[in-house]
Amino acid sequence: MGPSHLLPLFLLSLLWAVGDPFRICAFNTQRFAEGKAGKEDIMAVFVKILSRCDISVLQEVMDAKGKAVPALLAALNSFDSSGPYNYLSSPLLGRSNYQERYVFIYRAHKTRLLDSYKYEDNHPDRPDVFAREPFVVRFTVPSKALPDVVLIPQHTMPSKAESEIDALYDVFQDVRSRWNTEDVIFLGDFNADCGFVAKKRWGQIRLCQQPGFHWLIGDKADTTVRENTRCAYDRIVVHGKRCLDAVVPGSAQPFDFPKEYGLSEAEALKVSDHYPVEVELNTAGHGLQPAGLVLLALVALSGSGYSI
Repeated sequence: MGPSHLLPLFLLSLLWAVGDPFRICAFNTQRFAEGKAGKEDIMAVFVKILSRCDISVLQEVMDAKGKAVPALLAALNSFDSSGPYNYLSSPLLGRSNYQERYVFIYRAHKTRLLDSYKYEDNHPDRPDVFAREPFVVRFTVPSKALPDVVLIPQHTMPSKAESEIDALYDVFQDVRSRWNTEDVIFLGDFNADCGFVAKKRWGQIRLCQQPGFHWLIGDKADTTVRENTRCAYDRIVVHGKRCLDAVVPGSAQPFDFPKEYGLSEAEALKVSDHYPVEVELNTAGHGLQPAGLVLLALVALSGSGYSI
């Protein structure tokens, strides 16, 4: 095969090098346990939602016996052959009898788990502030510009939402000290609206006021399934220039799964009363964007004498 025949393949390889966006999602699964895992119609919706994401961060997983999440993973791997999917679960977290897990489900061929730890909630100025301590996880990202990112999920106690959101700044400082990184994404059900966080209090919440934190899901978003509510409970907050630069503009938003899958409100509420929230990261790096790659290829073609 001569050089003129190789050039079209060169053009395709340049386009492929750009890469698909890398999607990260957070989903309050509303008491996900064996009861939901045993219902085929509910699991069918879950796997459709999760198959859209390269990393899914699940909250309110109340899988005390540890059987519901493996069942979900098996259903997801059966549904979507683009995997395989793996998962990492936190310990059961919470006070008294109300305990839940944070669960990370991820495509093993697109990302690699680097490290994880449970945040020790013993800050000298604010001890035991979290009802459910953050479970912090570091993943690789298929991007030269952003090789890895730290994910910090949080499901706040509604009555303590203000103090827990504020204390996420202490978690950030702990992560930065431990891993020497600035590239962090906070995500989850912050209960950050509809009376749980007073408007006058936002000016005192460090995660909102300290420089470098970018709230990608805004106050006007609706992350609730019920038609009679409109609340921006679930949020995504990004820190770090590399991480922010990698965010695909406009990609951070709630995912209206009832509308997407043609579900009634009653059907959707069997799955969850929250929408997932999601954001996409560009995997192209800081090199040539698609138009620039095509131009480079066309120049190479014309210089070779290949007819275009």
